[in-house]
Formats: sequence, C-alpha cells, structure tokens
Amino acid sequence: MNESGLRSAVTRRLTRGWLIGLDASAAAVFAVAALYGAHGSHVPWWARVSVALGIGVPVAARRRWPMPVFVLVLAACVTAEVLGTTRTWFVAPAFALYTVALTWRRRRLPTPAIAALSAGCMFGLSLAGPAYAWRIDPGPVMAAAGALGGAWTIGRTVSARRAFAAQAARDLAERAAADERLRIARELHDVVGHTMGVIAVKAAISGHVAETRPREALEALRVIEATSRDALTDMRRMLGVLRAEEEPDLRPTPGVTDLPALVERATEAGVRVALRLSGTHDLPEGVGRSVYRIVQESLTNVTRHAPASRCEVSVEADSRCVRIEVTDDGPGGSAGPDGYGLIGMRERAALHGGTVAAGPRTGGGFRVVALLPYRDDPPPGRAGVTRPLS
Repeated sequence: MNESGLRSAVTRRLTRGWLIGLDASAAAVFAVAALYGAHGSHVPWWARVSVALGIGVPVAARRRWPMPVFVLVLAACVTAEVLGTTRTWFVAPAFALYTVALTWRRRRLPTPAIAALSAGCMFGLSLAGPAYAWRIDPGPVMAAAGALGGAWTIGRTVSARRAFAAQAARDLAERAAADERLRIARELHDVVGHTMGVIAVKAAISGHVAETRPREALEALRVIEATSRDALTDMRRMLGVLRAEEEPDLRPTPGVTDLPALVERATEAGVRVALRLSGTHDLPEGVGRSVYRIVQESLTNVTRHAPASRCEVSVEADSRCVRIEVTDDGPGGSAGPDGYGLIGMRERAALHGGTVAAGPRTGGGFRVVALLPYRDDPPPGRAGVTRPLS
C-alpha cells in the first residue's frame, strides 16, 4: 500500500460496526480487570462476578443508550468500592460519561467549573500519593470526581468542536451557493441582455422597412432567428449544468477565440464593429471568458442604449495583464453608472483583481476600458472599481 493509501486507511471515519466492536472490546477489558482486581476478596464469588459484569458489559452499548449505561456502570463501581471487591478508579464510568457528554442536548452544565474541580482533584491525588493506602477514604471520591469531571470536559469540548465544524461547513455551503447564484445571474444577464438587444434592434428595423424594403426586413428576421437560436443553446447549456447530477459533457464556454463571431452578430445588428486582437493566444481560460463577457456587455450597451454607426474593440495582452477598450461614436452609453451591465463588468474584473472605467469621451461617444491582470504585480488602483472617464 502506498503512502497516500495508508494515510486514507488510517484517517477515514470508522463505521458504526467498527465502533461498536471497539466498545465491546473495551467492555471485555473492564470486566476482566474488575474480576482480576476482586481476586482474593472475602465477598462471595457470585457477587464479585456480578459486580465485574456490571462494570464491563454495559459499556458495549454506550452509543445506543448513553445515559442508562452510564448510570448502570457508575452504580456497579460504587458497589465495588463499598464492598471492597476492587478499586475501579471509575475508569469505566468515565468512558461511558464521555458519550453522554457528546450527546447532551439539555440545559447546559457549568463545564469550566467541572473542569476546574476535576483538575483540582487530580492535583490533590498526585500530592497525596496512592489513594488505596489511605486509612480514610477520600481517595475514591477524589478519583471519581477527577475521572468523571475530566471525561465530561473532554466530551463537551469535542461536541463543541464538532458543532463549530458543522456550522462552518454550512456557512461554506451557503457562500458557495450564493457565489453560484451570482455567477448564474451574470451569465443569464450577459446572454439574455445581448440577445434581446440585438433582437430588439433588428425587430425595429424589420417593422420600419417591412413595406418599403421587404428584402432588408427578411434579412433582419434571419438575424433574429439565428440570434435567438444561439441564446436558446446557451440557456440549455446553463440549465443542463443546474440539472445534471453528474458533470455533463458540454461545449467550452465562450472565450477570446469567439470574439469574431460576437462582433459579426453586432455588425448584423447595424453597428460597424472593428476588432483588434493582440497577444491573446495564450490567455488563461478564466481570463478569456471574462474578456468575452465584458466585450459582449459593451457591445450590448452600444446596440441597445447608444445607437452608433461605428464601434472599435481592442483587446491587447502582454505577459502581465490584458487591456480591453471598447469605443463608439454614439450619443450615449450604458443605462447609467449603476446599471446591471456595468455592475457585471465590475464584478468580472474584480474576480481577477482588475479595474473597469466607463464614461463618455471628450470628443463624443462612449468608452469602456478594463484591465484584467493574470500574473503577479497587478495594475495600480482598487480592484473592480467602475469610474467615469475624463
């Protein structure tokens, strides 16, 4: 067995059957120890055997009936101390009490005070010497208090740590679910917003020229059909991810290589788009996906909110970061600085520690500039900030 397999075998959680088997082994050890300690006692043999079995046998069922087992074992140990058959040191009751402490759900007991009392008793026993040599019998009482208090403290501590770990796991799952909802919302906004923008523009053109230029209206309807089919494909892909129990075989998510097709669809919507790519052949997949979505949202804003005749898209990457710039000559831009489009671009940039700047140009039109670092030494500025351009 290799090292990783050995570590897995050692650290994996034991099954309930194994745990019960370990409890049964502990019960046998306690019973045999009690019988051995009772050897030579003047108490009748049947009493010695009964007490020994009472100390050991119930321990095997401590996981199923924690409190009854603890009471039975404690009573047997007290009986053994009173009869003088054996000195148990209350190890078996402490073993049973640990399970009670793990499963205790009622009113809280002062565990810190119990821990302090237990530590004091153990310290007193260490100073006084062997308790079985004492003529007066505070030894068994202090031993019982120390053992039981220690078991209770350890059990409550382990229970608290398990509860904390479970809560941390729930919090992590909730955060993961919230992040996934946000990611899906961004994807839906990008797909639906871009598609509806193109369809709305083409539908308006088709309705305007339907009677005078039917050929152009027919071409607009073809664009609407192709765009809607692409949107339906993307929607089915996202729904497949949500519904699949296992990882589905899906096509790759859009990236930088899909920008020409995106520009072509924007051109079909009536905006002449010039695309310039430089150094984008080896971008990481996540960065390429964010580049595609930022350009897509920018073109959606151009076609939907800022009717422009010309738009320029520039994507330039070096060994440190990628710079995206989308400019147009239209009269406006996105639907305000707080629109969902700019919020989505800001969130995508923030994923990579980047920045987004958007605003009207001095000579007219609108410009969006995004910087996405994908190596060390990110560009200056606060990550994910959307600010107007001067």
